[in-house]
Amino acid sequence: MADVHIYTDGSSRGNPGPGGYGIVMEWVGKSYRKEFSEGFRKTTNNRMELLAVIVALEKLKYMHTEAKVFTDSKYVVDSVEKKWVLGWEKKGFSGRKNTDLWIRFLKIYRRHIVRFQWIKGHNNHIQNERCDFLAVEASKKDKVKIDTYFESQNNV
Repeated sequence: MADVHIYTDGSSRGNPGPGGYGIVMEWVGKSYRKEFSEGFRKTTNNRMELLAVIVALEKLKYMHTEAKVFTDSKYVVDSVEKKWVLGWEKKGFSGRKNTDLWIRFLKIYRRHIVRFQWIKGHNNHIQNERCDFLAVEASKKDKVKIDTYFESQNNV
């Protein structure tokens, strides 16, 4: 059983376009619940889906925390669960998108015990709907971050 349940979602209005991520973290068996979100000027949906997972795992304070990540991103779940990302890493991420985020992901992923659970998006899953709301609202804020890596790679 996981100590922490992490719910994540990413969003972009246009692909690429303004985007954001939303996170809900719950400590299993305790009344602990935290929400996080951040918006970006120009990014993609896949980047925000992956960044949400990364930021959530980086929020874990203790090494080897057991975490179960619930996401509606097949991109993230399949890349990890089918071990594609490990093959990409062995090949130096040659020809792969989001290299910066996958490198960052692997660094934090290896510090914890992480399992993934794919959930259908926009299917009345309370935490997933909340993450979606947080992600979309973050993308609409006046003050958003710049996804520097994405914009530099795509000459934005």
